[in-house]
Amino acid sequence: MSAQVGERAVVLGGSMAGLLAARVLADAYAEVVIVDRDRLTGVSTARRGVSQGRHVHGLLARGQQILDELFPGFTAEAVAAGVPTGDLGELRWFFNGRPLAPASTGLTCVSAARPVLEQLVRQRVAELPAVRFAEERDIVGLTTTPDRRRVTGARVQGRDGAAEETITADLVVDATGRGSRTPVWLEELGYSRPDEDRIRIDLTYTTRLYRLASDDVLKGDLSINPVSSPSHPRGAFLSRIDGGRCIVSLTGVLGDSAPADPAGFLEFVKSLPVPDIYQAIQDAEPLDEPVSLRYPASVRRHYERLSRLPDGFLVLGDAACSFNPVYGQGMTVAALEALTLRDHLAGGTAPRPTDFQQAVSAVTDVPWEISAGGDLSFPQVRGPRPFKVRMANAYMAKMQAAATRDPQVTRTFMRVAGLVEPPQALMRPAMMFRVLTRSRRPAPEVPAWQPDAVGTASEV
Repeated sequence: MSAQVGERAVVLGGSMAGLLAARVLADAYAEVVIVDRDRLTGVSTARRGVSQGRHVHGLLARGQQILDELFPGFTAEAVAAGVPTGDLGELRWFFNGRPLAPASTGLTCVSAARPVLEQLVRQRVAELPAVRFAEERDIVGLTTTPDRRRVTGARVQGRDGAAEETITADLVVDATGRGSRTPVWLEELGYSRPDEDRIRIDLTYTTRLYRLASDDVLKGDLSINPVSSPSHPRGAFLSRIDGGRCIVSLTGVLGDSAPADPAGFLEFVKSLPVPDIYQAIQDAEPLDEPVSLRYPASVRRHYERLSRLPDGFLVLGDAACSFNPVYGQGMTVAALEALTLRDHLAGGTAPRPTDFQQAVSAVTDVPWEISAGGDLSFPQVRGPRPFKVRMANAYMAKMQAAATRDPQVTRTFMRVAGLVEPPQALMRPAMMFRVLTRSRRPAPEVPAWQPDAVGTASEV
Protein backbone atom coordinates (compact mmCIF):
# COMPACT_ATOMS: atom_id res chain seq x y z
CA MET A 1 0.00 0.00 0.00
CA SER A 2 1.24 3.49 -0.87
CA ALA A 3 1.95 6.07 1.80
CA GLN A 4 -0.61 8.88 1.97
CA VAL A 5 0.30 11.46 -0.63
CA GLY A 6 -2.45 14.03 -0.19
CA GLU A 7 -5.91 14.83 1.09
CA ARG A 8 -8.00 14.67 -2.07
CA ALA A 9 -7.67 13.45 -5.63
CA VAL A 10 -10.32 14.12 -8.29
CA VAL A 11 -10.83 11.76 -11.22
CA LEU A 12 -12.64 13.25 -14.19
CA GLY A 13 -14.58 10.41 -15.83
CA GLY A 14 -16.13 7.34 -14.25
CA SER A 15 -15.58 4.68 -16.93
CA MET A 16 -12.99 1.92 -16.70
CA ALA A 17 -9.89 4.14 -16.86
CA GLY A 18 -11.28 6.46 -14.19
CA LEU A 19 -12.43 3.62 -11.96
CA LEU A 20 -9.06 1.87 -12.10
CA ALA A 21 -7.21 5.13 -11.44
CA ALA A 22 -9.50 5.73 -8.45
CA ARG A 23 -8.76 2.25 -7.11
CA VAL A 24 -5.03 3.06 -7.01
CA LEU A 25 -5.48 6.63 -5.75
CA ALA A 26 -7.60 5.39 -2.84
CA ASP A 27 -4.43 3.92 -1.34
CA ALA A 28 -2.65 7.27 -1.47
CA TYR A 29 -5.28 9.97 -0.83
CA ALA A 30 -7.67 10.44 2.08
CA GLU A 31 -10.50 11.11 -0.38
CA VAL A 32 -11.00 10.30 -4.05
CA VAL A 33 -13.87 11.95 -5.95
CA ILE A 34 -15.01 10.49 -9.29
CA VAL A 35 -16.86 13.06 -11.41
CA ASP A 36 -19.04 11.94 -14.32
CA ARG A 37 -21.82 13.42 -16.41
CA ASP A 38 -23.88 10.21 -16.14
CA ARG A 39 -25.55 8.57 -13.22
CA LEU A 40 -23.26 5.82 -11.93
CA THR A 41 -24.83 4.36 -8.80
CA GLY A 42 -27.02 1.34 -9.48
CA VAL A 43 -26.59 1.54 -13.25
CA SER A 44 -26.37 -1.82 -15.03
CA THR A 45 -27.12 -0.78 -18.61
CA ALA A 46 -25.10 1.01 -21.28
CA ARG A 47 -24.47 4.66 -20.39
CA ARG A 48 -24.62 7.64 -22.72
CA GLY A 49 -21.05 8.55 -21.82
CA VAL A 50 -19.75 5.16 -23.03
CA SER A 51 -20.56 5.25 -26.72
CA GLN A 52 -19.26 1.73 -27.28
CA GLY A 53 -21.16 0.32 -24.30
CA ARG A 54 -23.70 -1.61 -26.37
CA HIS A 55 -21.11 -3.32 -28.55
CA VAL A 56 -18.73 -6.25 -28.12
CA HIS A 57 -15.87 -5.51 -25.75
CA GLY A 58 -12.62 -7.32 -25.31
CA LEU A 59 -10.79 -7.55 -22.01
CA LEU A 60 -7.35 -8.77 -22.98
CA ALA A 61 -5.64 -11.39 -20.84
CA ARG A 62 -3.28 -8.92 -19.19
CA GLY A 63 -6.25 -6.75 -18.27
CA GLN A 64 -7.96 -9.70 -16.62
CA GLN A 65 -4.81 -10.43 -14.63
CA ILE A 66 -4.57 -6.82 -13.43
CA LEU A 67 -8.24 -6.74 -12.39
CA ASP A 68 -7.62 -9.82 -10.27
CA GLU A 69 -4.59 -8.08 -8.75
CA LEU A 70 -6.39 -4.82 -7.96
CA PHE A 71 -9.63 -6.55 -6.91
CA PRO A 72 -8.74 -10.00 -5.52
CA GLY A 73 -11.25 -12.63 -6.62
CA PHE A 74 -12.64 -10.44 -9.42
CA THR A 75 -12.79 -13.16 -12.08
CA ALA A 76 -14.43 -15.61 -9.69
CA GLU A 77 -16.97 -12.92 -8.82
CA ALA A 78 -17.69 -12.35 -12.52
CA VAL A 79 -18.21 -16.07 -13.08
CA ALA A 80 -20.56 -16.18 -10.08
CA ALA A 81 -22.52 -13.35 -11.72
CA GLY A 82 -23.03 -15.50 -14.81
CA VAL A 83 -20.19 -14.21 -16.98
CA PRO A 84 -18.78 -16.99 -19.23
CA THR A 85 -15.03 -17.48 -19.49
CA GLY A 86 -12.73 -19.54 -21.68
CA ASP A 87 -9.18 -19.90 -22.96
CA LEU A 88 -8.23 -17.09 -25.34
CA GLY A 89 -6.59 -19.46 -27.81
CA GLU A 90 -9.52 -21.87 -27.92
CA LEU A 91 -12.02 -19.35 -29.27
CA ARG A 92 -13.11 -19.80 -32.89
CA TRP A 93 -10.76 -17.34 -34.63
CA PHE A 94 -10.66 -16.72 -38.39
CA PHE A 95 -8.02 -14.66 -40.19
CA ASN A 96 -8.32 -14.08 -43.94
CA GLY A 97 -11.37 -16.33 -43.89
CA ARG A 98 -9.47 -19.33 -42.49
CA PRO A 99 -9.63 -20.85 -39.01
CA LEU A 100 -6.65 -20.66 -36.71
CA ALA A 101 -5.51 -23.90 -35.15
CA PRO A 102 -6.87 -23.78 -31.58
CA ALA A 103 -4.31 -23.77 -28.77
CA SER A 104 -4.33 -23.72 -25.00
CA THR A 105 -2.71 -20.47 -23.87
CA GLY A 106 -3.43 -20.49 -20.15
CA LEU A 107 -5.03 -17.07 -20.58
CA THR A 108 -8.57 -16.35 -19.44
CA CYS A 109 -11.06 -14.59 -21.69
CA VAL A 110 -13.80 -12.89 -19.63
CA SER A 111 -16.80 -12.61 -21.96
CA ALA A 112 -18.86 -9.89 -20.29
CA ALA A 113 -21.01 -7.18 -21.80
CA ARG A 114 -19.38 -3.80 -21.15
CA PRO A 115 -22.10 -2.54 -18.76
CA VAL A 116 -21.80 -5.73 -16.68
CA LEU A 117 -18.01 -5.57 -16.52
CA GLU A 118 -18.06 -1.88 -15.66
CA GLN A 119 -20.69 -2.42 -12.97
CA LEU A 120 -18.63 -5.17 -11.34
CA VAL A 121 -15.57 -2.88 -11.21
CA ARG A 122 -17.65 0.11 -10.07
CA GLN A 123 -19.13 -1.89 -7.19
CA ARG A 124 -15.68 -2.86 -5.97
CA VAL A 125 -14.46 0.74 -6.22
CA ALA A 126 -17.56 2.05 -4.42
CA GLU A 127 -16.74 -0.24 -1.48
CA LEU A 128 -13.48 1.63 -0.87
CA PRO A 129 -13.95 3.99 2.10
CA ALA A 130 -11.99 6.81 0.45
CA VAL A 131 -14.06 6.94 -2.75
CA ARG A 132 -17.21 8.94 -3.47
CA PHE A 133 -19.04 9.67 -6.72
CA ALA A 134 -20.04 13.12 -7.96
CA GLU A 135 -22.62 12.00 -10.51
CA GLU A 136 -24.60 13.79 -13.21
CA ARG A 137 -22.19 16.69 -13.32
CA ASP A 138 -20.70 18.36 -16.37
CA ILE A 139 -17.01 19.17 -16.15
CA VAL A 140 -16.63 22.87 -16.87
CA GLY A 141 -12.88 23.30 -16.50
CA LEU A 142 -9.88 23.36 -14.20
CA THR A 143 -8.83 25.69 -11.41
CA THR A 144 -5.20 26.66 -10.92
CA THR A 145 -2.87 28.73 -8.81
CA PRO A 146 -2.53 32.37 -9.94
CA ASP A 147 0.70 31.59 -11.79
CA ARG A 148 -1.04 28.63 -13.53
CA ARG A 149 1.79 26.31 -12.60
CA ARG A 150 -0.42 23.98 -10.57
CA VAL A 151 -3.92 22.60 -11.05
CA THR A 152 -5.87 22.96 -7.81
CA GLY A 153 -9.21 21.41 -8.67
CA ALA A 154 -12.07 21.10 -11.14
CA ARG A 155 -15.12 23.24 -11.85
CA VAL A 156 -18.28 21.19 -12.25
CA GLN A 157 -21.97 21.89 -12.70
CA GLY A 158 -24.96 19.68 -12.01
CA ARG A 159 -26.89 18.62 -15.09
CA ASP A 160 -30.08 19.78 -13.37
CA GLY A 161 -28.98 23.39 -13.80
CA ALA A 162 -27.49 23.75 -10.32
CA ALA A 163 -24.89 26.43 -9.71
CA GLU A 164 -21.30 25.75 -10.69
CA GLU A 165 -19.09 24.42 -7.90
CA THR A 166 -15.38 23.87 -7.45
CA ILE A 167 -13.97 20.62 -6.12
CA THR A 168 -10.51 21.39 -4.80
CA ALA A 169 -7.86 18.72 -5.08
CA ASP A 170 -4.18 17.97 -4.63
CA LEU A 171 -4.30 15.94 -7.85
CA VAL A 172 -6.68 15.94 -10.83
CA VAL A 173 -6.69 13.03 -13.30
CA ASP A 174 -8.28 13.37 -16.73
CA ALA A 175 -9.94 10.06 -17.68
CA THR A 176 -12.73 11.61 -19.75
CA GLY A 177 -12.02 9.57 -22.87
CA ARG A 178 -11.39 10.44 -26.50
CA GLY A 179 -13.46 13.63 -26.15
CA SER A 180 -11.03 15.01 -23.56
CA ARG A 181 -10.74 18.79 -23.46
CA THR A 182 -7.25 18.78 -21.98
CA PRO A 183 -5.58 20.09 -25.18
CA VAL A 184 -7.89 23.10 -25.05
CA TRP A 185 -7.43 23.58 -21.31
CA LEU A 186 -3.65 23.51 -21.64
CA GLU A 187 -3.73 26.08 -24.40
CA GLU A 188 -5.98 28.36 -22.33
CA LEU A 189 -3.50 28.09 -19.45
CA GLY A 190 -0.56 29.08 -21.64
CA TYR A 191 0.83 25.61 -22.30
CA SER A 192 1.32 23.87 -25.64
CA ARG A 193 -1.18 21.43 -27.09
CA PRO A 194 0.19 17.92 -27.57
CA ASP A 195 1.09 16.57 -30.99
CA GLU A 196 -1.41 14.01 -32.28
CA ASP A 197 -1.12 10.89 -34.42
CA ARG A 198 -4.29 9.87 -36.25
CA ILE A 199 -4.92 6.65 -38.15
CA ARG A 200 -8.21 6.98 -39.96
CA ILE A 201 -9.93 3.60 -40.33
CA ASP A 202 -13.56 4.80 -40.54
CA LEU A 203 -14.85 1.77 -38.61
CA THR A 204 -18.51 1.05 -37.94
CA TYR A 205 -19.83 -1.40 -35.35
CA THR A 206 -23.40 -2.63 -35.75
CA THR A 207 -24.61 -4.82 -32.91
CA ARG A 208 -27.57 -6.96 -31.92
CA LEU A 209 -28.32 -9.21 -28.95
CA TYR A 210 -29.73 -12.72 -29.40
CA ARG A 211 -30.87 -15.71 -27.43
CA LEU A 212 -29.66 -18.81 -29.25
CA ALA A 213 -32.08 -21.59 -30.13
CA SER A 214 -29.80 -24.11 -28.40
CA ASP A 215 -26.51 -24.13 -26.53
CA ASP A 216 -25.36 -26.77 -29.02
CA VAL A 217 -25.31 -24.17 -31.81
CA LEU A 218 -21.87 -22.90 -30.77
CA LYS A 219 -20.55 -26.44 -30.17
CA GLY A 220 -19.17 -25.37 -26.80
CA ASP A 221 -17.25 -22.37 -28.12
CA LEU A 222 -17.25 -19.07 -26.26
CA SER A 223 -17.06 -16.91 -29.36
CA ILE A 224 -16.77 -16.85 -33.15
CA ASN A 225 -14.46 -14.17 -34.54
CA PRO A 226 -13.92 -13.76 -38.30
CA VAL A 227 -11.52 -10.83 -38.07
CA SER A 228 -11.45 -8.08 -40.66
CA SER A 229 -8.41 -8.11 -42.95
CA PRO A 230 -7.40 -6.51 -46.26
CA SER A 231 -8.46 -9.68 -48.10
CA HIS A 232 -11.77 -9.88 -46.20
CA PRO A 233 -12.62 -6.36 -44.94
CA ARG A 234 -15.95 -7.32 -43.39
CA GLY A 235 -15.61 -8.83 -39.94
CA ALA A 236 -17.65 -9.80 -36.90
CA PHE A 237 -17.54 -10.92 -33.29
CA LEU A 238 -20.11 -13.26 -31.75
CA SER A 239 -19.69 -13.83 -28.01
CA ARG A 240 -21.66 -15.67 -25.40
CA ILE A 241 -22.30 -13.28 -22.51
CA ASP A 242 -24.19 -13.30 -19.23
CA GLY A 243 -27.84 -14.29 -18.90
CA GLY A 244 -27.74 -16.95 -21.61
CA ARG A 245 -27.44 -14.28 -24.29
CA CYS A 246 -25.02 -13.74 -27.12
CA ILE A 247 -23.92 -10.48 -28.69
CA VAL A 248 -23.08 -10.06 -32.38
CA SER A 249 -21.07 -7.03 -33.51
CA LEU A 250 -20.50 -6.61 -37.25
CA THR A 251 -17.55 -4.50 -38.36
CA GLY A 252 -17.18 -2.49 -41.52
CA VAL A 253 -14.12 -0.41 -42.37
CA LEU A 254 -13.25 2.37 -44.78
CA GLY A 255 -16.83 3.58 -44.94
CA ASP A 256 -18.49 0.18 -45.24
CA SER A 257 -21.04 -0.58 -42.53
CA ALA A 258 -23.68 -3.12 -41.66
CA PRO A 259 -27.22 -1.72 -41.89
CA ALA A 260 -29.03 -1.04 -38.62
CA ASP A 261 -32.24 -2.72 -39.76
CA PRO A 262 -32.94 -6.42 -39.09
CA ALA A 263 -33.03 -7.53 -42.73
CA GLY A 264 -29.92 -5.57 -43.69
CA PHE A 265 -28.11 -6.80 -40.59
CA LEU A 266 -28.71 -10.42 -41.57
CA GLU A 267 -27.67 -9.80 -45.18
CA PHE A 268 -24.36 -8.39 -43.92
CA VAL A 269 -23.89 -11.54 -41.79
CA LYS A 270 -24.42 -13.61 -44.94
CA SER A 271 -21.66 -11.63 -46.67
CA LEU A 272 -18.99 -12.64 -44.12
CA PRO A 273 -16.26 -14.94 -45.41
CA VAL A 274 -17.36 -17.85 -43.19
CA PRO A 275 -20.88 -19.22 -42.47
CA ASP A 276 -20.42 -19.83 -38.75
CA ILE A 277 -22.14 -16.72 -37.40
CA TYR A 278 -25.04 -16.97 -39.84
CA GLN A 279 -25.54 -20.61 -38.90
CA ALA A 280 -25.53 -19.66 -35.20
CA ILE A 281 -28.11 -16.87 -35.39
CA GLN A 282 -30.39 -17.82 -38.28
CA ASP A 283 -32.85 -19.45 -35.84
CA ALA A 284 -31.97 -17.34 -32.79
CA GLU A 285 -34.36 -14.98 -31.02
CA PRO A 286 -33.41 -11.30 -31.45
CA LEU A 287 -33.56 -9.43 -28.14
CA ASP A 288 -33.29 -5.88 -29.46
CA GLU A 289 -32.92 -3.85 -32.61
CA PRO A 290 -29.51 -3.39 -34.27
CA VAL A 291 -27.56 -0.32 -33.15
CA SER A 292 -24.55 1.28 -34.85
CA LEU A 293 -21.44 3.14 -33.71
CA ARG A 294 -19.00 4.96 -35.96
CA TYR A 295 -15.35 5.19 -34.96
CA PRO A 296 -13.51 7.48 -37.40
CA ALA A 297 -9.88 7.24 -36.29
CA SER A 298 -7.43 6.08 -33.66
CA VAL A 299 -5.87 9.07 -31.91
CA ARG A 300 -2.68 9.23 -29.85
CA ARG A 301 -1.90 12.47 -28.02
CA HIS A 302 1.79 12.85 -27.23
CA TYR A 303 1.77 14.51 -23.81
CA GLU A 304 5.15 12.92 -23.18
CA ARG A 305 6.69 15.29 -25.76
CA LEU A 306 5.66 18.42 -23.87
CA SER A 307 8.51 19.98 -21.92
CA ARG A 308 6.14 21.71 -19.52
CA LEU A 309 2.91 20.62 -17.83
CA PRO A 310 1.08 22.00 -14.80
CA ASP A 311 1.73 20.16 -11.55
CA GLY A 312 -1.14 18.26 -9.99
CA PHE A 313 -2.61 17.13 -13.31
CA LEU A 314 -2.35 13.80 -15.18
CA VAL A 315 -3.94 12.33 -18.33
CA LEU A 316 -4.60 8.64 -18.98
CA GLY A 317 -6.91 6.18 -20.74
CA ASP A 318 -8.55 7.15 -24.01
CA ALA A 319 -7.91 10.81 -23.13
CA ALA A 320 -4.26 10.05 -23.91
CA CYS A 321 -4.68 7.37 -26.58
CA SER A 322 -7.83 5.99 -28.18
CA PHE A 323 -7.33 2.70 -30.04
CA ASN A 324 -9.34 1.11 -32.84
CA PRO A 325 -11.72 -0.96 -30.66
CA VAL A 326 -11.53 -4.13 -32.77
CA TYR A 327 -8.19 -4.88 -31.10
CA GLY A 328 -9.78 -4.81 -27.63
CA GLN A 329 -6.89 -2.87 -26.08
CA GLY A 330 -8.49 0.12 -24.37
CA MET A 331 -9.47 -1.37 -21.02
CA THR A 332 -6.25 -3.34 -20.69
CA VAL A 333 -4.07 -0.32 -21.45
CA ALA A 334 -6.07 1.62 -18.84
CA ALA A 335 -5.32 -1.17 -16.35
CA LEU A 336 -1.60 -1.04 -17.19
CA GLU A 337 -1.67 2.74 -16.71
CA ALA A 338 -3.30 2.26 -13.31
CA LEU A 339 -0.33 0.11 -12.29
CA THR A 340 1.96 2.83 -13.65
CA LEU A 341 0.14 5.39 -11.49
CA ARG A 342 0.56 3.11 -8.48
CA ASP A 343 4.29 2.91 -9.13
CA HIS A 344 4.56 6.72 -9.33
CA LEU A 345 2.72 7.07 -6.01
CA ALA A 346 4.79 4.46 -4.20
CA GLY A 347 7.39 6.93 -3.00
CA GLY A 348 4.83 8.90 -1.01
CA THR A 349 4.87 11.95 -3.27
CA ALA A 350 2.59 13.07 -6.08
CA PRO A 351 3.68 12.04 -9.59
CA ARG A 352 5.60 14.56 -11.66
CA PRO A 353 3.36 15.08 -14.72
CA THR A 354 6.18 14.97 -17.29
CA ASP A 355 7.59 11.75 -15.80
CA PHE A 356 4.15 10.16 -15.57
CA GLN A 357 3.18 11.00 -19.14
CA GLN A 358 6.44 9.55 -20.40
CA ALA A 359 5.68 6.34 -18.51
CA VAL A 360 2.15 6.26 -19.94
CA SER A 361 3.60 6.65 -23.40
CA ALA A 362 5.91 3.68 -22.80
CA VAL A 363 2.90 1.57 -21.79
CA THR A 364 1.10 2.69 -24.96
CA ASP A 365 3.91 2.01 -27.43
CA VAL A 366 3.35 -1.73 -28.03
CA PRO A 367 -0.45 -1.74 -28.25
CA TRP A 368 -0.33 1.32 -30.52
CA GLU A 369 2.15 -0.40 -32.82
CA ILE A 370 -0.12 -3.46 -32.95
CA SER A 371 -3.31 -1.56 -33.74
CA ALA A 372 -1.81 1.13 -35.97
CA GLY A 373 0.21 -1.48 -37.86
CA GLY A 374 -2.88 -3.61 -38.32
CA ASP A 375 -4.86 -0.68 -39.70
CA LEU A 376 -2.02 0.33 -42.01
CA SER A 377 -2.11 -3.15 -43.55
CA PHE A 378 -5.19 -1.88 -45.42
CA PRO A 379 -3.75 -0.14 -48.50
CA GLN A 380 -6.52 2.49 -48.46
CA VAL A 381 -5.61 3.72 -44.95
CA ARG A 382 -3.49 6.85 -45.08
CA GLY A 383 -0.42 7.07 -42.92
CA PRO A 384 3.35 6.68 -42.93
CA ARG A 385 4.60 3.16 -43.53
CA PRO A 386 8.28 3.10 -42.56
CA PHE A 387 10.34 -0.02 -43.19
CA LYS A 388 9.56 -1.36 -39.69
CA VAL A 389 5.79 -1.23 -40.33
CA ARG A 390 6.08 -2.83 -43.78
CA MET A 391 8.24 -5.64 -42.46
CA ALA A 392 6.00 -6.22 -39.44
CA ASN A 393 2.90 -6.47 -41.64
CA ALA A 394 4.61 -8.84 -44.07
CA TYR A 395 5.68 -11.06 -41.17
CA MET A 396 2.22 -10.85 -39.60
CA ALA A 397 0.66 -12.16 -42.83
CA LYS A 398 3.00 -15.16 -42.72
CA MET A 399 2.31 -15.68 -39.02
CA GLN A 400 -1.45 -15.76 -39.61
CA ALA A 401 -0.99 -18.27 -42.42
CA ALA A 402 1.21 -20.45 -40.19
CA ALA A 403 -1.31 -20.28 -37.34
CA THR A 404 -3.94 -21.99 -39.50
CA ARG A 405 -1.98 -25.23 -39.10
CA ASP A 406 0.33 -24.79 -36.07
CA PRO A 407 -1.22 -24.44 -32.58
CA GLN A 408 2.10 -23.26 -31.14
CA VAL A 409 2.03 -20.24 -33.45
CA THR A 410 -1.55 -19.53 -32.39
CA ARG A 411 -0.55 -19.80 -28.74
CA THR A 412 2.32 -17.34 -29.00
CA PHE A 413 0.34 -14.91 -31.14
CA MET A 414 -2.54 -14.86 -28.65
CA ARG A 415 -0.18 -14.28 -25.74
CA VAL A 416 1.36 -11.33 -27.58
CA ALA A 417 -2.02 -9.94 -28.64
CA GLY A 418 -3.20 -10.35 -25.04
CA LEU A 419 -0.27 -8.11 -23.94
CA VAL A 420 1.08 -10.89 -21.72
CA GLU A 421 4.21 -11.51 -23.79
CA PRO A 422 6.22 -8.90 -25.73
CA PRO A 423 6.18 -8.82 -29.54
CA GLN A 424 9.72 -10.19 -29.47
CA ALA A 425 8.21 -13.59 -28.56
CA LEU A 426 7.09 -13.86 -32.19
CA MET A 427 10.62 -13.12 -33.38
CA ARG A 428 12.52 -15.75 -31.43
CA PRO A 429 14.48 -18.08 -33.73
CA ALA A 430 12.38 -21.18 -33.03
CA MET A 431 9.14 -19.26 -33.59
CA MET A 432 10.42 -17.60 -36.77
CA PHE A 433 11.35 -21.04 -38.08
CA ARG A 434 7.80 -22.27 -37.39
CA VAL A 435 6.25 -19.23 -39.03
CA LEU A 436 8.42 -19.33 -42.15
CA THR A 437 8.13 -23.07 -42.71
CA ARG A 438 4.41 -23.47 -41.88
CA SER A 439 3.41 -20.42 -43.92
CA ARG A 440 4.95 -21.93 -47.06
CA ARG A 441 2.65 -24.94 -46.97
CA PRO A 442 -0.72 -24.73 -48.69
CA ALA A 443 -3.37 -23.44 -46.29
CA PRO A 444 -6.08 -25.91 -45.26
CA GLU A 445 -8.89 -25.94 -47.79
CA VAL A 446 -11.99 -24.10 -46.63
CA PRO A 447 -15.02 -24.44 -48.91
CA ALA A 448 -16.56 -21.22 -50.12
CA TRP A 449 -20.14 -20.70 -49.08
CA GLN A 450 -23.18 -18.64 -49.79
CA PRO A 451 -26.71 -18.73 -48.38
CA ASP A 452 -29.13 -20.41 -50.74
CA ALA A 453 -32.53 -19.12 -51.74
CA VAL A 454 -34.30 -20.43 -48.64
CA GLY A 455 -31.78 -18.88 -46.23
CA THR A 456 -29.63 -21.81 -45.19
CA ALA A 457 -25.90 -22.09 -45.69
CA SER A 458 -24.70 -24.18 -48.61
CA GLU A 459 -21.29 -24.82 -50.08
CA VAL A 460 -20.46 -23.69 -53.60
